[in-house]
Amino acid sequence: MTLTSLRHIDNDQDCIACYAVMLELRPNLIGPGAFVAQLRRQREQGYRLLAAWQGEEIVALAGYRLQENLLYGRFVYIDDLVVGAGARSQGLGRRLIEAVREEAKRLRCDRLVLDTGLSNAFAQRFYFRQGLLATGLHFVEAVD
Repeated sequence: MTLTSLRHIDNDQDCIACYAVMLELRPNLIGPGAFVAQLRRQREQGYRLLAAWQGEEIVALAGYRLQENLLYGRFVYIDDLVVGAGARSQGLGRRLIEAVREEAKRLRCDRLVLDTGLSNAFAQRFYFRQGLLATGLHFVEAVD
């Protein structure tokens, strides 16, 4: 199949169509309805979801948001980047990162930032090839 377009997701029906692909990255998701509700809340915080479509099928996603802090200045943070198992090795991840990078430039950002797991060597190699460099560790604590 040939990639026909990259388009932002802006309605609930398309959000539901993204669920199966996002579930590959986020297996903790509990169902399409909860996923749509979560995306609505995140949209209120500036989250945008960019989808790669092959025909009528969504095969890859990049979720991102504009942020600003004292460390990076103005930046775009990529929350989610996933290419469905059946569409890998077609350059879709690269195309999504390029599109988000162009959005960051348009928004006059200083940086493009994302996190990945320390054990995810395949993703780390991919990000290095895309020009992203590891500059720190991300620390997390669950709070009750």
